[in-house]
Amino acid sequence: MKFDIRGKNIELTDALKDYTTKRLSKLEKYIEDVKEAQVALSVSAEGHKVEVTIPLNGIILRGEECTDDMYSSIDLVEEKLEKQIEKYKTRLYRNNRGAGLKKSLKEEALKELDQGKAAEKFNIVRSKRFALKPMDEEEAIMQMNLLGHNFFVFFNSRTEEVNVVYKRKDKGYGLIEPEFD
Repeated sequence: MKFDIRGKNIELTDALKDYTTKRLSKLEKYIEDVKEAQVALSVSAEGHKVEVTIPLNGIILRGEECTDDMYSSIDLVEEKLEKQIEKYKTRLYRNNRGAGLKKSLKEEALKELDQGKAAEKFNIVRSKRFALKPMDEEEAIMQMNLLGHNFFVFFNSRTEEVNVVYKRKDKGYGLIEPEFD
């Protein structure tokens, strides 16, 4: 697995890079076909923050931890990602009676969807349909805030694609744009 380690307000020493690589490499024993992991290390008034994003054939694993020590944050984020992987694999194992655990997570998730089990596993209690009005990002954020929601799906008039705006924990906003392989 290749690590793209970046720092903000912190000097990325070789020791810190090596420790990050060593700890996150442990995840390779749980998942196959991992090519890259994006790691963001930052220091702010809140503390030492580590954000890890691992794209896996259409599924994204993400973990974030913030403590008073960067090494502790790295340890905690690795444990968090390990638990996410174990939880997901355990659920797949129970539902498929152990079959295909060595397949990629995406293949298993698609198999579940094809069998129509996703709705009962994730307990979808409500489905909603609405017309997508063309608007820009600012109008979508304003609409989201007016509705009191944490996210808003809209048709982006600039890109002519369906996008999502959402509120971030840091009080900012995020924009999700589709990317097709």
